[in-house]
Amino acid sequence: MNYHLDERIQRRGTWSEKWDKGQQLFGDPDVLPLWVADMDFACAPAIVEAVTERGKQGIYGYTLRPQEYVNAITGWFSRRHDWQVDSAWLTDAPGVVPALSIAVQALTEPGDAIIVQPPVYNPFYDVIRRNDRKVAENPLILENGQYRMNYAELEALMQAGAKLLLLCSPHNPGGRVWTREELEQVGSLCARYGVKVVADEIHCDLVFHEYRHLPFASLSEAHAQMTVTCLAPSKTFNIPGLATAFAVISNPELRQRFIDRMQALALGSVNYFGPAATIAAYNHSEDWLEAVLEYVQDNRDYTIEYLTANLPGVQPMQSEGTYLLWVDCRKLGLSGTELKRLMYRQAKVAFTEGSVYGTNGEGFLRINLACPRSLLTEALERFVAAAGC
Repeated sequence: MNYHLDERIQRRGTWSEKWDKGQQLFGDPDVLPLWVADMDFACAPAIVEAVTERGKQGIYGYTLRPQEYVNAITGWFSRRHDWQVDSAWLTDAPGVVPALSIAVQALTEPGDAIIVQPPVYNPFYDVIRRNDRKVAENPLILENGQYRMNYAELEALMQAGAKLLLLCSPHNPGGRVWTREELEQVGSLCARYGVKVVADEIHCDLVFHEYRHLPFASLSEAHAQMTVTCLAPSKTFNIPGLATAFAVISNPELRQRFIDRMQALALGSVNYFGPAATIAAYNHSEDWLEAVLEYVQDNRDYTIEYLTANLPGVQPMQSEGTYLLWVDCRKLGLSGTELKRLMYRQAKVAFTEGSVYGTNGEGFLRINLACPRSLLTEALERFVAAAGC
């Protein structure tokens, strides 16, 4: 099917966080926004139809979790990831970031050290610090244009008493899809030192065809017993506004601690539209996802080629997954403040400035590639013209 991914849909004036906060965030309402991770593509037709029909009922009452919804989730992960998820392992959550915070509260105590691997998704820092825990940084090593883990330093943090690892897989913003060997080495260290893992795998379906995402908890029973996996259809199918997510926890003790914390925070409600959208996504929208993956991969290749040819001072990384491109701009010699000025004031474009992902993200930019090619081209042309001044 033709899903019209080239169509530029008017999103300004639609209460869009991405498109309607230009003045507030960047000082200009007309800045082109390629920052926050939602797509500028229309959702799959099956999802639009399911949400529309659900809306027509006209009574938006308290909603339960139907068995069809559970079956859609377990069926998807069986087909797509060869992961046999028992329905008893599933718990609802209002979003992946809330699930991360709940897991931090449930599995650690105030003052505990929690490991992150920067540059990494900035809410990782928030859910640690705002819950009175301590950040233990295990910076990734950038080598030959690709990130790898520093296992010696990771082990040292565990030896020093870290209780939990927040694992970003696939990695945001670096675009790495961790290999079996990498994940098994992490699991071996965690088992040795009794460290639990909270795996943010929200980008698990957004992996290019030559790579494969491996759910951390699927690698072995030992991996499963130490892991809380946080997931959602939101990134995959562009439905983050429906606030529908879930955690997979096979260890009954960890699962009960997670549920107890959810109940203490009174976060048990199911979004009225969430189950219908999830069923339509996982059962009827795989062709749409394949089209999006192909389009985003083409956008990735186009962006790398364009920047390499027209702004050789920057080095885009060859992402393996996600629709986010991590670009090394350090050779431009600009501070984070200067990069923001270049983007917002001169180029009138908003990528994400890298220092929000940790100090080793300084001098980098993250570009959202999930948009029509014409929009991407306009943003790149504006940025290159401004940077070349």
